[in-house]
Amino acid sequence: MFIVFLNFTDKRERAPALMAEHNEWLQQGFADQVFVLAGSVAPARGGAIIAHNVTREDIESRVSEDPLVTEGIVAAEIIELTPTKVAQSLALLDAEVAA
Repeated sequence: MFIVFLNFTDKRERAPALMAEHNEWLQQGFADQVFVLAGSVAPARGGAIIAHNVTREDIESRVSEDPLVTEGIVAAEIIELTPTKVAQSLALLDAEVAA
């Protein structure tokens, strides 16, 4: 499982022009069942995504295709997380819990 932080750079003022493309990129991640959560990081620092069912190589490749990343509007930080406990409400993540 991965947590991806998309931290604004000094080019953040260009973000609105690419938000439609970024949202399409996000939607594809959800359609592929890789992204399970996405949202803004307050206060206006950028965004974050929780991804699963993907290798580090695959998530790095996918993130590199985000229009905000390719245009240098955000810098991506990818953190790998190995869950050891999962709330029942997040049962879809059970397969990732270490035995």
